[in-house]
Amino acid sequence: VNMAFDKIPNQIPSHEGFGRTNPADKKRILGLLLPQFKRWSIYVGCTLAVALPVVLEDFAVFQLTQVLYLSIAVLGLNLLTGFNGQFSLGHSAFMALGAYTAAIMMDRWDVAYYWTIVPAGLVCLLAGFLFGLPALRLEGLYLALATFALATAAPQLLRYEHLEEYTGGVQGIDLLKPESPVTFLNDDQWMYYFSLFFGILLIFGAWNLTRGRTGRALMAIRDNPIAAQTMGINTAIYKSVTFGVSGFYCGIAGALSAIVVEFIAPESYTFIHAILLLIAMVIGGLASIPAVIIGGLFILYVPNFSEGIVDIFFGGDPSSKALVWVAFGLFL
Repeated sequence: VNMAFDKIPNQIPSHEGFGRTNPADKKRILGLLLPQFKRWSIYVGCTLAVALPVVLEDFAVFQLTQVLYLSIAVLGLNLLTGFNGQFSLGHSAFMALGAYTAAIMMDRWDVAYYWTIVPAGLVCLLAGFLFGLPALRLEGLYLALATFALATAAPQLLRYEHLEEYTGGVQGIDLLKPESPVTFLNDDQWMYYFSLFFGILLIFGAWNLTRGRTGRALMAIRDNPIAAQTMGINTAIYKSVTFGVSGFYCGIAGALSAIVVEFIAPESYTFIHAILLLIAMVIGGLASIPAVIIGGLFILYVPNFSEGIVDIFFGGDPSSKALVWVAFGLFL
């Protein structure tokens, strides 16, 4: 018996494999074991994220900044749908709420832009939690229909004449471009690194959330709600809080979008925007945190690439603009 135990390799116990190694860890990619490949991917990704703004032109840096806040919004939706299994078509409304919260604070109350990010997220956290409470009784298509109503109602509410004093109505709100406080960074580079800071912070927070007991509870509810309740998981609380956290992420993304683009209007956050977030989540990968970057890149660059393809084949004919979404659909 002792000789048999001596032949068993020492392994670090873990909650995921009860002391057994994961067979997937033995898979090799580019000659590296999977854990090594993941680790080096993080190193390379962080290096590129820091170095790219230095070598790219201002407009390219501006586009990468858009990718960052779109990725944050996709991550918020992924926490709700990918990890918790609650289908949503209304996260454009949370982005709109965060964007208008930040814009009103800057334009009406003269608050510095860097003080508007967290309040915008907290407002959307509360809105998401409150919306999640009645949504507890809805699942599947019925929940999708409720969130669809939220996405379609939000732009109309922003146009409401009695709120024009704050929202600007159909004209929207123009914002001043933030100036870089760092002498060796121009304004576009500064906004990129400003957005990158929040992106890294929120990705790290989501990674910690999903790898702990809370993440396992979310995925248990997604896979089998009845079994999760049997195990003592309070599904009502977890679902409502997840809606709030998802709204928090989208609220911060919305605030960053308002600051970066320097303009917001109801047309910026329509139902089409909610569909694009859903597409980005699916393209990047459900329940995958690093893949949200792929989703953000896709919904920013593929529509622009589709427009370029249409212009090449139709010579910039104005009537051919309707074919842009046809090309986009072919890429999908």
